[in-house]
Formats: sequence, structure tokens, C-alpha cells
Amino acid sequence: MTLDAGGTNFVFSALQSGEEIITPITLASNSDNLEVCLHTIIEGFQEVKKSLNTMEPEAISFAFPGPADYKNGIIGDLVNLPAFRGGVALGPMLEEIFGIPTLINNDGDLFAYGEAVGGLLPTINKSLTESGLSRRYKSLIGITLGTGYGGGIVVNNQVCLGDNSAAGEIWLTRNFIKPKTVVEESVSIRAIQRVYTEQSGDSAVLSPKDIFKIACGDAEGNKKAAITAFEEMAVAVAESLANVIALIDAPIVIGGGIAGASRFIIPKIIEHLSGSIYDLEGNAMPRVISGVYNIDDPKDLADFLSDSETEVNIPFSSKKASYNKEKRVAIGISKLGTSTAVCFGAYALALDFLDKTNLYEAVEQIGSN
Repeated sequence: MTLDAGGTNFVFSALQSGEEIITPITLASNSDNLEVCLHTIIEGFQEVKKSLNTMEPEAISFAFPGPADYKNGIIGDLVNLPAFRGGVALGPMLEEIFGIPTLINNDGDLFAYGEAVGGLLPTINKSLTESGLSRRYKSLIGITLGTGYGGGIVVNNQVCLGDNSAAGEIWLTRNFIKPKTVVEESVSIRAIQRVYTEQSGDSAVLSPKDIFKIACGDAEGNKKAAITAFEEMAVAVAESLANVIALIDAPIVIGGGIAGASRFIIPKIIEHLSGSIYDLEGNAMPRVISGVYNIDDPKDLADFLSDSETEVNIPFSSKKASYNKEKRVAIGISKLGTSTAVCFGAYALALDFLDKTNLYEAVEQIGSN
């Protein structure tokens, strides 16, 4: 059973074999009253369980806003759900009521995991297989561009939550455009609106969708200012990603509403990542070690899939060793859609948890015998 938790509505559903098996149930979140809100969550899952008829759910898994102690299912002081203050044991409450494991995680983490399990990552690896190449990718950096700047990290096919349930908080990295601020001030809906207003002199508050139409030449407005709004955001995204790539070394998947403007965003990200950074003596070095390729662009995809594997002689031997002389990182738009990826990530994480639990129980049983 799963839940899409928004500030206005809660949408409940259930998945089996990766597919939604009931009609989603939508209830008002009642986010200003904790007791009513909690009863709404309980009621929603009870309705889902009734809709399953004779089938018994094995777990509850969903995304919920932070800050939170996700590993223990404790929700902290939320902004868009103001009733949650001081630590609310949401996970343990649901486990006690429904008698099944309950997993709660950040939507950025689940987005990245969903794309790693069933989205961009398997798409990349399938293309590599079909091209006869041996290299494979097991890690992924996921970012979402929308009201804010979200992130998640998958390493060796496992979601990285961090020891304090605080991994992937990319919005807190330093802002390359305005260095005394967090990067989210330049990577968000409000940032797109602010830059367009500054560049155009237009005092009207437009939506990112309207600004995108102007940038494409499909609506009246300052086209140059609109393009600048998306490109400035892209530079801020690129610099934050450069720091993440230096540590994680993984492909990048982009989701969120603003990702629809990828034609203006991704080329600028690649341009920045393909640039240089300097030491104190002025010596240039690449901003990121790997080449970055837009796999949604046919030419870039072909370059990404071109064979860079060769063989080198093994010293003091007649044998050879494989050598992949070029490092390559792919970047692309979500293959599942952001909401679907989050839901699929929650589902996959629950399956992973249940598999490991069954394995641990089997090992303990063997040990006791």
C-alpha cells in the first residue's frame, strides 16, 4: 500500500508486480490538525485494504516530506504539513495498526531509486547491451526541478539514505550564481520567475510554463529573458552536480515539472560540466573527469555508446587486459515520470526490505537449528 502525500490532498493506492491494482483514493490532508490528519491517513489505508478484497498487503511504503528520521519512521517539523511538529511517530503508528512493515522515505530518494530500478538506469544498460558493450552502470544521481530542488542517490543498486536520513540534500549545496545562498535560490519555480522579471522588466508574475512558451517563441514576451531564466538555473544545477559527480561518479536523471524545459537546461548543464576549473597558479583542469552525454539527443547517445574499450599488453606476459580509456556519464530526463518513479521507488524499496527480512529470518532459523 502506498501514499502520495501532498499539502492539500493525500492519494492512496496499492501496487502488485509493479502495477497499480486499485483506483486511487483521494482524501483531503487536513494538514493543519494533527489528530484529524493522522485519522485521515489511517482511514485512507483502511479504504485501500478494503479495496483489495481477499488480498492481504505485505507492507506500507510511501514518500513523506522532511525533515524526518526516516529509518525510524519519525516525522519532524514540516513546512507544508504544519500540524507535524516535535516528532510524530507515523511509521510505528501504522505498523501497530496494520501489523505490517511500514517504510517512509524522502521523495527525492524514492525518485532516484524508482529510476534506478525501472527507469533511466536500465534504459542506459539495455542500450549498452544492444551495442555489444561490456560496461554497465549501477549508480544514479536523481534530481527534481520544481517548487524546490530535490535529490536522491543510488549507489551499487542500493538507495543511499545516509546515517542520519539526510543524504541527497542537494538543495543545500552552495549557489554558484549567488555564493552566499543555497543553490535552491537559483533552482526553483521562484528562481525562474525572478530571473525573467529581472531580465525582462515585466512585473507580471508568470508561471514557468508561460516563460517556457515565451522561450520557445510560442507566446508573446521577452524571449531572450525567458531563455536566460532557464539557462541561469541550468548553470546553478550544473555546478552543484559537478560536486556530486566528483564523489558519486554516476549517471544523472532529471525529473520535476521544470524538467519539461530540458531543451534549454540540459545543453547548458553539459556546457558547464565540460568546462574547466583552475588551481591557484592558473592551471586548467576539467570540471568533471568524465565526459557528459545527453542520452535523449540521438547524436549524444551515439557518442555515448561508441566503443572506447581497447586492450593493453600485460607487462612481462603475452596476455592482454581490457582498458576502458574514456570515462562517460549519461544525463537524461525521467523515463517513468516523476510521480510514477516515486511510487515505483517506494514499491521497490518495500520488496527489497521484505526480501532481506525473509533472508535474515532464514539465516536466523538455520543458526537456531
